[in-house]
Amino acid sequence: MASSSYLAAFQRGASMYRDDDHGNLPSYSSAVKEKLHRRQPTAQWSLPFAIPVSSPDMRRPRLRILSSTRTHHFRITRLGRKRKSLCRCLALLASIFALYIVVLRLGMEDRHWTPTFRDPSTLVFGRENLQKIWKWEIESGHYPSSRKIPQQIGLTSPIPNPAIPPAKAHTLISPFTPPLDPVVTSTRGYGPRRVYVDIESRPSHAAYPPRPVPSSTIDLDIILDHCDFTQKKGADLLVVWLSIALTPPKYVRDCLEVLRVGGNLDNGRRLRRGEMDEWKYIFVDGETQNVTETPHTASPIIVPRPLPTGHHDSNAGLTKKRGVQWEPRMVLPPTSLPQTSMSPTTSCDPDNPRLFHMFWTGPFTDKPYMALLSFLFTQNLGLYLKGQGESPVCRPQFWLWINPGPAAAVPNASAMSDMFTQLKTNPWAAPFLHPRFRDVIKFRLWNTTEQLDGIPELKDEWRSSESLFNSGGVSMNVPIDKQHARSPGREAGSNGTVSTSKSDEDTKSNDDTMVNRTGSKSSSSYDKLSVILSDMARFILCHRYGGIYLDADTIFLRDWEELWGWKGAFAYRWSYHDDYNTAVLHLNKYSALGSFLFRTALKNGLDFHPVIVSKYLKDAHLDNLLFRIPDALFDSAWLNMEGYQHDRPPQPSFSVFEDFFVTPDESSAAPHALGFEGFFRGAYSYHFHNFWWDPFDSARNWPDLGSRFGAGERAARAVALPDLDPDEWVDAVSKDKRDLDWATVLKRTFEAYVRGERPNMYGEFLQW
Repeated sequence: MASSSYLAAFQRGASMYRDDDHGNLPSYSSAVKEKLHRRQPTAQWSLPFAIPVSSPDMRRPRLRILSSTRTHHFRITRLGRKRKSLCRCLALLASIFALYIVVLRLGMEDRHWTPTFRDPSTLVFGRENLQKIWKWEIESGHYPSSRKIPQQIGLTSPIPNPAIPPAKAHTLISPFTPPLDPVVTSTRGYGPRRVYVDIESRPSHAAYPPRPVPSSTIDLDIILDHCDFTQKKGADLLVVWLSIALTPPKYVRDCLEVLRVGGNLDNGRRLRRGEMDEWKYIFVDGETQNVTETPHTASPIIVPRPLPTGHHDSNAGLTKKRGVQWEPRMVLPPTSLPQTSMSPTTSCDPDNPRLFHMFWTGPFTDKPYMALLSFLFTQNLGLYLKGQGESPVCRPQFWLWINPGPAAAVPNASAMSDMFTQLKTNPWAAPFLHPRFRDVIKFRLWNTTEQLDGIPELKDEWRSSESLFNSGGVSMNVPIDKQHARSPGREAGSNGTVSTSKSDEDTKSNDDTMVNRTGSKSSSSYDKLSVILSDMARFILCHRYGGIYLDADTIFLRDWEELWGWKGAFAYRWSYHDDYNTAVLHLNKYSALGSFLFRTALKNGLDFHPVIVSKYLKDAHLDNLLFRIPDALFDSAWLNMEGYQHDRPPQPSFSVFEDFFVTPDESSAAPHALGFEGFFRGAYSYHFHNFWWDPFDSARNWPDLGSRFGAGERAARAVALPDLDPDEWVDAVSKDKRDLDWATVLKRTFEAYVRGERPNMYGEFLQW
């Protein structure tokens, strides 16, 4: 190899040196060798290293590696032998400091904190149960993907899969395959044919994009091909370098274009780009094909090693969590085939209810207000039809779960009536109690005890847990008796908050402020306990009721019709890490995957931090069952926040998440000029990552929904403008902010739709 000649030359030079315990100066065996050495160029700090390639036509790329000869010479001549241990100590301290900086940065990324320890295995299910989970999910139609089943599962025959069509061609089995049962990594599709649609606007309606095709489905495998930005990892630097050099990067900006074109969100504005069939990612079910043979793919065989006693170990290759026994054999409900090819007039699939869940603690503010407005503005709710008749579409519902008091308290007997009393008097919440929204927006009371008792996998054992508030290995010290004690009486305040009675004050202690917080009012009074509770609540709600959970700092940006068509479970990628962010989470009702997650969490301290959940799935080789969608679909600004893709950022380009609320001056013309259509067009939602205390509209920090909701607006104005007499409430343009921020533009756009001044994003006017 070319590198050998380079290394040999420097090795010959290095052989002339002889360590001297007294002087550290180079010495030579003869004057001739000294002369020859001094005529050679000084050894460089780096050496060229030629990378071998398989193709003779490819130019051999070269890397430069650190020269061991040069560093050795520098140490001997400059530092000396006695300082060798000092150098090692300094190098160790530098490594520890670098590791601390990395951990500190990751801990500040989001509201979540980095788990303190991730190495020990969390696995409590043996191979037989893992195979049952895979089999149940696939046969239920919850695996509409062609991704492989991990070899560690050890399946010996393909599982029939009703969610994918039959293979077009059979994979040939090598004649050299050993005559033993192979480990199967593919499924046998027998579902309907997929017809990828070209969504078009009608000529008379070209100003707005069309609604998605009813009962259509997103192909997340195609989305992964176009949108998966993955940080390459590995111990071999050469492998990482080659994977980056030979694989073109996938930008969030390009992913959003694919999402816009495939969903025809750029209607009337599309420029000629050529044939774009490969950007079609939405399909409908075609006719079912006849399946006469079974597709089969042979994979490397995994033969578990027998135990010393001669018995066969069925769990060989799996690492069980220390100190626990394997879970007993799972008892799962019978599988039911998914409904296919539903027409627009067909009722919703009862096994896959279209429920959006959101969890909220504390007073109702402009944050859930914006989430609900964006839901009305984007989803197909039939609000463009007059009257309360039957909708021709399967309408989703938004269930907002409200925890009325602190996370560790149990609601009292009058909690339900108190909740609705507060909602009616809260100007941000009262509009959504209007009869027009009764069928699509529902407020639910959260009761931790009742919800945990409603989970079959937890109801008999969760009370024995040391604490319910554990996330990422960080456990909040809340006594178990306080978690289940009935909270003292609470009175509803006129502003929608929960006021504390005198008996409440008597029970508080000076060091108990975290336990008694109800929502985050500022960065210094963050309600971490409610955040931990919400980490668990999202899994409870999806497992018990089905549907999709969304964090309350989420704004809808388009119709989710085709996401409902995808029957598998999913969350999205945690930035560039190979972990999940469960700010968006879909689980099927009482699924095998949900049972696995709850039983595993129970044996791991009831920890539902998304990074820990990622480890549960990785340890069990079930992570393919929870599809990790690229974050461009739900969190388009995140990679830019992390310092990636600054060369080609998406539109808009945020350097920090605060830019959403306070747009920098140099780009402050964009929000008003581009409007809603210029905000991450193509993404399904936007996650603004907390900032509960920053208003969406600092100049008009009140609901502005027109005369129909005027009473609530006047009450909110009085709070926002306490020093002004109501007669002086003049909305002069001179009092408005000159350059509107992105958050303000979105709020005023949604409010204009409710006031009837403009249609929604699909050109439909709200009919009262």
